[in-house]
Amino acid sequence: MIHVLIVDDDIDSAETLRALVSNEQTSVSTAHSLLAARKQLALQQPDIVLLDLMLPDGSGLALFDTPQLLERSEVILVTGHASLETSIQALRLGAADYLIKPINPSHLQRVLARAMKPAAIQAEVANLRTGVARHGNFGHLWGRSPSMLAVYEQISRVAATSVSVFITGESGTGKELVAHTVHELSRRRKQPFLAVNCGAISPQLFESEIFGHEKGSFTGAERQHSGFFERASGGTLFLDEITEMPLELQVKLLRVLETGRFSRVGSTASIDSDVRVIAASNRPLTQAVASGRLREDLLYRLNVFPIELPPLRERLEDVPLLAQHFLSAISQSEGSAKRFSPEALKQLCRHRWPGNVRELRNAVQRAFVMAPGEWIDEHWLPAPLAGTAPSAPARQPASPGRSATPPAMPGAPPTISLPIGTSMADVERTVILATLEHYNHHKERVAAVLGISLKTLYNRLKEYTAEAESERSNS
Repeated sequence: MIHVLIVDDDIDSAETLRALVSNEQTSVSTAHSLLAARKQLALQQPDIVLLDLMLPDGSGLALFDTPQLLERSEVILVTGHASLETSIQALRLGAADYLIKPINPSHLQRVLARAMKPAAIQAEVANLRTGVARHGNFGHLWGRSPSMLAVYEQISRVAATSVSVFITGESGTGKELVAHTVHELSRRRKQPFLAVNCGAISPQLFESEIFGHEKGSFTGAERQHSGFFERASGGTLFLDEITEMPLELQVKLLRVLETGRFSRVGSTASIDSDVRVIAASNRPLTQAVASGRLREDLLYRLNVFPIELPPLRERLEDVPLLAQHFLSAISQSEGSAKRFSPEALKQLCRHRWPGNVRELRNAVQRAFVMAPGEWIDEHWLPAPLAGTAPSAPARQPASPGRSATPPAMPGAPPTISLPIGTSMADVERTVILATLEHYNHHKERVAAVLGISLKTLYNRLKEYTAEAESERSNS
């Protein structure tokens, strides 16, 4: 039997909720203050807590300080005083969802259904956690570093809810794998998972690809086309590099997220949307908003539950595990087993991996092909300092007649220096152009070194060219 605890200072509201959730499979208790709620928690651990925000002896959020609350209970915020900020705060503290008074009974039932995780999902989460301890992987994600363990915990917490997830991290860190894992641990796991790279779609076709179009709606529309939202119905839509989505489409996306309805291009009929959106970006979100690449209101709507993936250089202890995993998969695929020498593994950990996990996987594939025998030694792997600067002593503050950047050591990679106070946009531009010059305009290498997609690099260069032309025309 499922036990529900209703925490609400309004007795009538609490009784209304009791009537809505009570059935043969559910027992219900009520509390009208924080003190009473803590006493109820001590008497019986509930499966679900319907928690009001405004209580006579404090905020309902204070209940999250109770250690056992989140261990075995799903918390749903129920309030007539909700704001976006408090709702997000509750979700980040561990709440599964939130409801706004007056309660819509059908909405309540849907939220309760999501909160009551099927036994299969609970078992899967337990198996994945066991996999981390035994083998070092959480499904398709590999690593035992503290930063990755934190990511796994975030995934476990948010997957079964309906809240929006925003994944950030450098290119190649595994954002799509995280999104797929969230989908596989959700109640939508048997429905479609569609991944869309927003930077790879032509701006002219974006709306049609996302929302679909009717036959004859524009030149070349010879038949009706279902967009990603329609094809992902009931499942999850992963929007990667969302900062590359045109601003006018961001407005329409925001409306879909708020109303749950959309229309195909060339149609006046609305279509219900039952899709969970997971967004991702390799840009700092505040910078994306400041530069006008991401609408602030859309960011607030999507960034309810943020997950930040660490770059590989910040979890080098995971490199041997990842490399062995990739090598094992390649060996199995090719039907020829190879092994790393101890020195090879050491060298892998000395490299800084600007292209992150994707670069590591490519390096292992290349070494497998190039190594003539059973053993892969350090000669077939990237040099320890390739594409990165060696660690150096802290720089001294600049003084009159003295450069803030010390002279480069012989053989060290070239460096650039920028004045304190340089805007992030100017820093990005300077670094991209300097790196492009250093690598003789080899764009694929530049994109890998900087940890961005080739599409993103082309977009930046196009922007810089347009800005230069604008400056010339105005001069």
